Amino acid sequence: MPRAGLSRDAVVDAALALVDADGPAALTLAAVAARTGVATPSLYKHVGSLTELRDLLAVRLFEQLRAEATAAVLGLSGDAALEALMRAYHGYAVTHPHRYALLPQAPAPDPAVAAAGERFVELCFAVLRGYGLDGDDLVHATRITRAAMHGFAVLHTSGGFGLPQDVEATFDRLVATVVRGMTAMASGRR
Repeated sequence: MPRAGLSRDAVVDAALALVDADGPAALTLAAVAARTGVATPSLYKHVGSLTELRDLLAVRLFEQLRAEATAAVLGLSGDAALEALMRAYHGYAVTHPHRYALLPQAPAPDPAVAAAGERFVELCFAVLRGYGLDGDDLVHATRITRAAMHGFAVLHTSGGFGLPQDVEATFDRLVATVVRGMTAMASGRR
């Protein structure tokens, strides 16, 4: 019998708390078991493996990121929506750097993780359609935007910006540059 009060969601919650406290490298079934007060074999009643737990975490994290970004862009379009998307993404990464590090950046083999990632990409598509982009242009614009957001997030959260200038001022310039680029792409200038 599963331990009273322990569920799949509770195991994921414990794993997230562990990652938040100690970083992604600390994520092991033994560490999650210790955090939940059970023996490691008891976790197998709720998750089949560390890989399955990582997949469950990835789905949860994609949904959190998408929910925050959706709330930020709701009711906006064009430049305002793109800026809100980029700021929400950056905010999530900076607020939850260890969680952000667990987000897969390539298509995932697990169908649930792939679907959660696709839902976030669909949000990016929706925002960029506000520029009148479609087809290949929409895909290229989404790749450009994701590369800018992810690259900045990784450098920022890993301490990669060692110079004394304000990182947020740099981020403001990145946002302005991407917004101008999307406007140019939409008007046919490259």
